[in-house]
Amino acid sequence: MPVHDPFGARTSLGPGLPDFYRLAALGPSAAGPAGLPMTVRILLENALRHAGGGVVRIEDVEILLGWRPGSTVDVEIPFMPSRVILQDFTGVPAVVDLAAMRDAMVDLGGDPATVNPLVPADLVIDHSVQVDAFGTPAAFAFNVEREYERNGERYGLLRWAQTAFRDLRVVPPGTGIVHQVNLEFLATVVTTRPDAVGPVAFPDTLVGTDSHTTMINGLGVLGYGVGGIEAEAVLLGQPLYQPMPRVVGVRLHGELPRGSTATDLVLVVTEMLRSFGVVGAFVEFAGDGLAGLALADRATIANMSPEFGATSTLFPIDDETLAYLRLTGRPTKLVELVERYARAQGLWREPGALPAFDDLLELDLASVEPSLAGPRRPQDRVALAGLPANFRAAYPQTVAGPDADGPGRMDDEGGLVDGPSDTIAVEVDGRTAAIRSGSVAIAAITSCTNTSNPTVMVGAGLLARNAVARGLTVGPTVKTSLAPGSKAVTGYLEAAGLMAPLAALGFALAGYGCTTCIGNSGPLDAPIAEAIETHDLVVAAVLSGNRNFEGRIHPFVRASYLASPPLVVAFALAGRVDIDLTTEPLGIGDDGRPVYLADLWPGGEEIRRVIGSSISPDLFRDTYASVFEGDERWRALPVPAGDRFAWDPASTYVARPPFLEGLAGGAAETGDIAGARVLALLGDSVTTDHISPAGSIAASSPAGRWLQEHGVPPLEFNSYGARRGQHEVMIRGTFANIRLRNRLVEGREGPFTVHLPDGAEGFIYDAAERYRTEGVPLLVIAGREYGSGSSRDWAAKGTRLLGVRAVIAESYERIHRSNLVGMGVLPLQFLPGESAAVLGLTGRETYAVEGLAGVEPHSRLTVTARADDGGERSFGAIARLDGPIEVDYYRHGGILPAVLRRLAGVAGA
Repeated sequence: MPVHDPFGARTSLGPGLPDFYRLAALGPSAAGPAGLPMTVRILLENALRHAGGGVVRIEDVEILLGWRPGSTVDVEIPFMPSRVILQDFTGVPAVVDLAAMRDAMVDLGGDPATVNPLVPADLVIDHSVQVDAFGTPAAFAFNVEREYERNGERYGLLRWAQTAFRDLRVVPPGTGIVHQVNLEFLATVVTTRPDAVGPVAFPDTLVGTDSHTTMINGLGVLGYGVGGIEAEAVLLGQPLYQPMPRVVGVRLHGELPRGSTATDLVLVVTEMLRSFGVVGAFVEFAGDGLAGLALADRATIANMSPEFGATSTLFPIDDETLAYLRLTGRPTKLVELVERYARAQGLWREPGALPAFDDLLELDLASVEPSLAGPRRPQDRVALAGLPANFRAAYPQTVAGPDADGPGRMDDEGGLVDGPSDTIAVEVDGRTAAIRSGSVAIAAITSCTNTSNPTVMVGAGLLARNAVARGLTVGPTVKTSLAPGSKAVTGYLEAAGLMAPLAALGFALAGYGCTTCIGNSGPLDAPIAEAIETHDLVVAAVLSGNRNFEGRIHPFVRASYLASPPLVVAFALAGRVDIDLTTEPLGIGDDGRPVYLADLWPGGEEIRRVIGSSISPDLFRDTYASVFEGDERWRALPVPAGDRFAWDPASTYVARPPFLEGLAGGAAETGDIAGARVLALLGDSVTTDHISPAGSIAASSPAGRWLQEHGVPPLEFNSYGARRGQHEVMIRGTFANIRLRNRLVEGREGPFTVHLPDGAEGFIYDAAERYRTEGVPLLVIAGREYGSGSSRDWAAKGTRLLGVRAVIAESYERIHRSNLVGMGVLPLQFLPGESAAVLGLTGRETYAVEGLAGVEPHSRLTVTARADDGGERSFGAIARLDGPIEVDYYRHGGILPAVLRRLAGVAGA
């Protein structure tokens, strides 16, 4: 391909080094120490390097160069990431889509080989392992064996993809979590690739099919989560388009006090930024205070970007970046290139320098206190001392006593029945134990958010060592697990002698994967589950994860709190969350004396000493030396041959999806929506977990019924996440969260709605099927922050396949809104100050949406709601098609049909 350099910016980094596209050629503001934010500089370099090549225009470079704080220019900026990462829950449906696109290309008369990644991709299998066994040395082997038994069919698809698609690498099961593998191994910070002239160096940039892709921002790499369908478009050479970036700066001061961890810091940051409002913005940390912030701490903060709503949370490249690259065994030449490039390109953090930002926030690290977040949302921080009050306020029915609010209930014959706060005796493995509301049912050290951070992991190990030395144990009603994101973690814990005390408290290795954080917590022991269900107990999970939405962690666990790994161990020992660990003992030692958290908490100097003696570059080199090879089970999987995937019509895991059929001809004209009914009337903070849960499948649910009709017994259901390659399961699993609150069926939680006008109550899927046969289009109405949480494209795919034409919400989270557009579902937004409640909408009306012909970005459309009595109410709504490219995608019925028609050369595409 010819090389384009319309700005004359290409030059050499030096003798024997690659070329680069020099930002300074555009003027001093592009690379000066007090000029553009680092985020904008990386986006500007991306545009500069691609300018004139047919996708990125010269004007795009000039527009980005003109970025100024507070800019409100209504533009679309193209971004062409250098690579894509995927995990298996989102990666399997992406591969299914690509395979279906090859079939659709043949249907359009094209060459299926044109559907091939043009951008390198890595897929890490980390979301499928479940905590079936726990607390024993055999747990890891058992859980991996069960993982292969459940998922062999899915993994066969991925083995086919490895050979059918170029530049797609797969990291097999039992290796680690995608973001930690990316941080410790895959990311290069600066990438070098050849073109027609020679090698070119440029910033490592990426998108991922997981919202926590932002973890890599801690390494100075710009990357963020997108929906699977957007990632597929990037793989096929399409740019991402985004508005002029809003960049919010954060400057740190001071030092963390003793007893506070990086987890506590990130919970404070999450609360602060969510409160300030950074949804869709780019956050960037800056200032001299970063010199004392370890890279692992930076990565922990960046990982939580989705929880405060930011697109990314970038940290600049500096000496700490280089130190981490050396620590994790990156080649010396790469480390030298990173420093040389960053300094030459103006991407190096200079002392005293502070770029310009749209807004600048300050945070004093000395103000950070030990904290948790929950019980339902990661942005709801609660100080450690305030946890008992937080739990009781969230679940007043658990407060004991006849004068408490909701203490119990009267039985049919009169007389007080003890409330759910009473203690229930259970038999577990031959031991009698007690469980009640407030008990900890799950304690999990899990998730890349924290297991990538040696400080908190070693801290957890030392706290466990100190607890064992005092004779403390964990009760049998607590399901404990350790599931780190990398084998390097168990390597340094073993070297430090800390795996043994962790295992003694039940935190034996359960797997290398997301496990509890994604909802793969596995079953509770039967007597415990029965006691919870029979007595309506509100039990808790404490996990070192990043998500705790309702119904996510376990169907029987109502309260979920995010905490640092040391606090996870502490609450496992305490056995309950309605306890103030700052003043109350968490147990009684073998000397008969109470043991307090402060007695067990390790000092910072000891943690640093253990890290220094147990972690080395060789540990990481050995960990990743054969990362793509897999074990004998992986290598023994059959590899299907052929450019096109051979679909098995009997498969309950993988099927050709229906949304890529019938694509002959160009895009259709967009027409108004008439005679629509509301499928669900929802409130605020409805997450993608509510819309498309990843966890267990109920036997009585529509998905459970379908699986049983196709010969799958309930014990073999696996999870919704594992079934994402089979649309028949996923359609039936849309809005299937057991904690969904649809206001059309007030007082009832779960996947239920009413069919109108007859008012028959039933499952959402069943009602949608009735509407489909009647030819009735559907709407969803929601409140603020609709679609927060995971970058779950099935939350949009399932919505589309249920027959939903539009969603009307007060506000959206970035990725889900984009996913809706990508599936051809229209996201509409109420006008400021308006909502379903303000407008008096009941959801039982018939709706019309007018003005879609010739719709443009942010068009104001008219929505009319007609009640059964003939009364009408019309109101305005903004079409959240945020740029011309999104209008084009909507016209085509989604991203994939648009891209496919272009690849096939269909007229009008």
